[in-house]
Amino acid sequence: MPVLDVEAKTRSAQQVLNSTNATDKPEAVRLNDVEKLVDAVLAEVGNHIVLGLPIAIGKAITFSNALYQRAKADPSITLQIETAISLEIPRAKTELENKFLAPFVSRHFADVQELDYMKDIRNKTLPDNITVFEFFFKAGSFINHAQQLNYTSTNYTHAVRDLIDKGVNVVAQVVAERHVDDVTTYSLCSNSDLALDMIPVLAELKVTEGRKFVCVGEVNSNMPFMRNHAEVSANTFNFILESQEKDYALFATPEDAISNADHMIGFYASSLIKDGGTLQLGIGSLCSALSYSLLLRHQNNGRYNEIFNDLKIEEKFPIVAKVGDRSIFSQGLYGCSELMVDGFMHLYQGGILTRQVFSDVLLQSLLNDRVITTDVNIYTLTTLLQHKAISTELTTKDLAYLQELGIFKPAVTLYQNTLYSNDKSCIADLSQPDALLWIEQHCLGDKLKGGIVMHGAFFIGPKAFYKALNAMTEEDHAKFCMTSVKYVNDLYDHFLGDQKIKAMQRKEARFLNSAMMVTLDGSVISDGLENGQVVSGVGGQYNFVAQSHQIKDARSILKLRSTCVRNGKLQSNVLFNYGHNTIPRQLRDIVITEYGIADLRSKPDHIVYTELIKIADSRFQSQLLQQAKDAGKVAANYQIPIAFCHNLPEAITGLCNKYKQHGVFPEYPHGSSFTRAELKLMKALKSLKNKGQSRRGKFKLMLQGLMATKPTKEIQQLLSRMDLTNPVNFAERMAQRLLSKELQKK
Repeated sequence: MPVLDVEAKTRSAQQVLNSTNATDKPEAVRLNDVEKLVDAVLAEVGNHIVLGLPIAIGKAITFSNALYQRAKADPSITLQIETAISLEIPRAKTELENKFLAPFVSRHFADVQELDYMKDIRNKTLPDNITVFEFFFKAGSFINHAQQLNYTSTNYTHAVRDLIDKGVNVVAQVVAERHVDDVTTYSLCSNSDLALDMIPVLAELKVTEGRKFVCVGEVNSNMPFMRNHAEVSANTFNFILESQEKDYALFATPEDAISNADHMIGFYASSLIKDGGTLQLGIGSLCSALSYSLLLRHQNNGRYNEIFNDLKIEEKFPIVAKVGDRSIFSQGLYGCSELMVDGFMHLYQGGILTRQVFSDVLLQSLLNDRVITTDVNIYTLTTLLQHKAISTELTTKDLAYLQELGIFKPAVTLYQNTLYSNDKSCIADLSQPDALLWIEQHCLGDKLKGGIVMHGAFFIGPKAFYKALNAMTEEDHAKFCMTSVKYVNDLYDHFLGDQKIKAMQRKEARFLNSAMMVTLDGSVISDGLENGQVVSGVGGQYNFVAQSHQIKDARSILKLRSTCVRNGKLQSNVLFNYGHNTIPRQLRDIVITEYGIADLRSKPDHIVYTELIKIADSRFQSQLLQQAKDAGKVAANYQIPIAFCHNLPEAITGLCNKYKQHGVFPEYPHGSSFTRAELKLMKALKSLKNKGQSRRGKFKLMLQGLMATKPTKEIQQLLSRMDLTNPVNFAERMAQRLLSKELQKK
């Protein structure tokens, strides 16, 4: 008998969602009038609504806005919104910023529908009967804001539990729709993260406890239809708001500029990624820099190794030789990331995101050990026989198993111990050499089927990313699986896969995340400030750090810039201590700045302290070292090795400029949403903003403005984009002069 068979394999998300409900549950009621939908929801659950909306772009905006406006107009309705990352179209804080932003916003965010509750939060006009709670803020969006009161601190994997505890009775998210052979299915698209776990639990509570609950799907034709776990049946929802005449555009994030420091962080991180391993990425320029360096390593390995040697990476950071890699990706990488960003698409298109994982334990084990490959041949079949996955005399279960994996062609049939293919037949006995030869000629497929190169929980990105997802072929789509965040972020058994298979799939995992600060004991600050103000949220960072300590060959890599400007003053992000942390010191592992790699796992404190000092900016190293010595954490006679005493921006600029001459380390490797003129203006405006953060800086700017010379023709064109060619008041004249002077430096 086979050890493994298709009936015992993990159930699909659709099966689980269906089995949670009565099999005779009707399909969703389809409506095209949002006001009628609001009426129906209120009739079902009453006037106390706890509305669960997905993180980022998955929110059902048309429905949630209509429900919000209904509650705003009717105080008898109480509306409690539970969500995360409520996206907003950028708004200028000054007139000068508005001159830059207004044309860009009207172009880039055309047809993007905004969240009404966010506009009222910003205008401080949120009614008393409506409250908005979030477990993750868009980074920095609510510093010193009243919304700090309504932040819920939780791990991403605990969000469903918290939402159920808070009494969520309406869930609403954007879906995509497709019709195949008269069957309509829906995709959870960008947000399978929580819905796959929450909807079945709430549906069960509705039956067992009489809990009122409604699930709303809002169809948007712009949403990429993701397959696999994300595809669910029509009766998953109670109501479907049909696609509108013109669906609103998805919120697209502009591409991030990658600075020299970012590129260095990305390059160092790329040297720790093992061929044949697993990759988790975060969001932002540090992650874009990593994906760029991985592509450089794979597509221009000679140049990559030239930079690698120039930086003396293996000499200065022995961990790279121990757990890293510098070769091309012949085996490829597998993506396992709560957030699927555009970097993964670039890695897929660039031939790196190619390592397929399977839900079959034996098959995955054989692939991990490189006993077989995804190419099917007779050895694939005999290896499965050797491991007792199939019988010597093939059964119908064996045939189904082999066909599901793509080892046998779909047209092969079995009847009374005889295999049939293309009007030919042969005994189904694998002990017979002639039968094996016949099977090799008539039955075998070309490639294993069902392999996944990417498991993600939610996605957001630039317009080009959404376009690429929509343009994927069925073959491409089959390799991408949007799934539960509990599947991705945890190793624990889950209805979509148990711990054993997940650990096997995630071999040589490198879980990368970004941080704001690190203290010398290895504690990391990523989500908040020591005064209690929340910058963003822990999200899944703790999940992945903890997971890295559970998988034997996995590593957690936390990346941060070594310095920042706070209140007009340059400060180190490598600190002696700090009054808050996101990741505690006992989970310390690898930390990267633009100056190198600190290997902290399993190290005593004195080494942890000195490793972090070695990758700090040299302008702060002496102070950090003295603080460590004063605290008795570093020996009194310790000196920083000379190789780490020149950690200065000038050194990074020099190295990057050397290779930029060869087209390496571009600021926007995959293009930009901004025009060339806007990019020049953006740099100048950012520089002016940084210079004017202190009183002294503002005074210097005033003097520069008074002494500014007449702008050149090229600068006049840039000033025209800012509507500053003919200033009408003193403020505009000063802005024109300052901007003109700053542009002359660029």
